[in-house]
Amino acid sequence: MENFFNYISNPLNFEEVDIWFRSNNIVFEKMDLFCDFTISLTTIVNDTYLGGKNGSESTIEMTEEDNLNHFNWCWKQNIRNFEKEGIVINNEGEHYDYFKDFFTEIFYNHTEERVKNSIVDFFIETFDRQKPFTKSDLDVIQTIYRSIDSNMVLIY
Repeated sequence: MENFFNYISNPLNFEEVDIWFRSNNIVFEKMDLFCDFTISLTTIVNDTYLGGKNGSESTIEMTEEDNLNHFNWCWKQNIRNFEKEGIVINNEGEHYDYFKDFFTEIFYNHTEERVKNSIVDFFIETFDRQKPFTKSDLDVIQTIYRSIDSNMVLIY
């Protein structure tokens, strides 16, 4: 239990983080781009979801299929938005699987609105280079970075 607590809460020193970024070939500009991609997707999901808003007049009972269809629509919209900026990312791949599973667990299957509404802040904080990183932060960054990076289409 103590190891897990350290993993999620103890900040690493600057030298450890710098070595980690360099050894994992993390380019800060790409990291910022992937953070933008993640936040954009989260915003689209939050802003367009009609189900599960407690006390809202627009609450609609959503099935698992509805939720998956909603996520897929949001995903494709986000991909199209980035394509308009000349950033081409594959529609399918491990990045899609990661975010689909993440949103299914943390957004669609969660009943507390405060949790759903905190996802953007979670990603902003995770990618914030001005704050100390934990090992947990670095693992999330690495997972997102590698999955999106391996699914970018280079246009020459």
